[in-house]
Amino acid sequence: MSAAPKAAETEGDGPEAARPQTSAAEPTGPTPPRRRAARSALLAVVFVCAACGLVYELALITLGSYLIGNTATQASIVLAVMVFAMGVGSLAAKPLQRRSVAAFAAIELLLALLGGLSVTALYGAFAYLSMYTEALVAVAFVLGLLIGAEIPLLMVLLQRIRRQDAGSAVADLFAADYVGALLGGLAFPFLLLPVFGQLRGAIVVGLVNAAAGTLLVFVLFRRDLSRRAALSLGAATIAVVTALAAGYQYSTTFEVTARQALYRDPVVLSVQTPYQDIVMTARRGGDDFRLFLNGDLQFASADEYRYHEALVHPAMAGHPERVLILGAGDGLALREVLTYPTASVTLVELDPEMIRLARTDPRLVALNRGSMNDPRARIVAADAFSWLRSTDERYDAIIVDMPDPDETATAKLYSTEFYALVAAHLTDDGVLTVQSGSPYFAPQSYWCIGATLADAGLQRVGYHVDVPSFGDWGFFLAAHGEPEPHLAAPGPLRFLSDGELAAARVFPRDRPPLDMPPSTLMNPRILRYAQSEWNLY
Repeated sequence: MSAAPKAAETEGDGPEAARPQTSAAEPTGPTPPRRRAARSALLAVVFVCAACGLVYELALITLGSYLIGNTATQASIVLAVMVFAMGVGSLAAKPLQRRSVAAFAAIELLLALLGGLSVTALYGAFAYLSMYTEALVAVAFVLGLLIGAEIPLLMVLLQRIRRQDAGSAVADLFAADYVGALLGGLAFPFLLLPVFGQLRGAIVVGLVNAAAGTLLVFVLFRRDLSRRAALSLGAATIAVVTALAAGYQYSTTFEVTARQALYRDPVVLSVQTPYQDIVMTARRGGDDFRLFLNGDLQFASADEYRYHEALVHPAMAGHPERVLILGAGDGLALREVLTYPTASVTLVELDPEMIRLARTDPRLVALNRGSMNDPRARIVAADAFSWLRSTDERYDAIIVDMPDPDETATAKLYSTEFYALVAAHLTDDGVLTVQSGSPYFAPQSYWCIGATLADAGLQRVGYHVDVPSFGDWGFFLAAHGEPEPHLAAPGPLRFLSDGELAAARVFPRDRPPLDMPPSTLMNPRILRYAQSEWNLY
């Protein structure tokens, strides 16, 4: 007599309706095909939700690394906040288990909406409100809260399809969750970013998230919903999908508008590559255009000749036969090198898209005088660190023109290990020049680079010049053995002269040479110095 009321009580409870409840210890017998299919469908949704959740995390980390730099810090903030919030979300889901179907549907729709538009919202906060970190913490917490509430509710739904002991249920659920995370982790860099980009990629995932959650509820658990709840859920689904679709449609317009808010002059070119965000701006009137990588100014056409003369010509004073340029994918350093009758020049640049632009963009080609298309130059698209390790070629002059070390990816290019590798490719009487940042705005960073060169076994001499668009900017000339290398400026140049170089060796009393420790791969001090000093300006 006790069995009948139990069976009656479970009517309308989804796929398990009309099935008497059994204890966890009771054998359940063969799983009916319909329940087996329902259980597989639910685990497939767990798989999809896990993939979506990981993509949201990766999207926040990647956006922060592009906008702020320092991938390690961005990853730590996002992961720490989200994991903490997931714990809070799991606890918060306890009272929702009595209405598990409706609660799960609501959470998935909210997660799809917020996760899908999270990158757009954070980019807007960065461009218009200058409060990115605060917004990142808030978004990461809310997303973590919602993701954390998923698993308890999915566990309840899984048990309602077929009761099983807790260990087996957890194993099944987590297996689907972890494998789904693998899919999300691989799909983000290899599919979503290349095909859709940052903003649209997150929105596409939001649409997938919304579809998976609502399909599960309407297909498997429709009978658990009252007519009013079903209508409300349907309306909410339409609203979320409409909002995400609108976000997708207008994402390009929003991105262009928000990006323009970050720059003084009109943006004339913007390209997102797997390595960096490339932006070019042009002043109205056309007398100056500028190149930015990940928001950092690389040159202004009005005064870049000062920078490149100071970087290149001290290395070319001995008229080297074989020259290597590391970085400088815009072709401007190569332009200066090709004014000499060198036997060969090799340029190694990480980003193939930067190489393509330097070869084809009319503004860049005019400024670099077609250097990237010159038959005397060999252009290699490769990571400088890896490329140096793969070759045994030696050079009479090496010019290192890398982006500033304010990001994790570039800090390794200012390490003892990197400079030792560069030194190994110098001939015995070869010389090396390194762009080293500003001894005025970032003195610790500048002198840390000098100490790192010395730690790599090189003699070096520091010098600095005024580049109006940058301010006071410094370099190092380095070589093997004694004495320290001699600074000279061969030939008549537009800016640089022997007298200018003699003065360039003198540092003012308010910015004297500093005794700094070197930076290494395992202890990238240069990254901490660069980030802390430039934050003041």
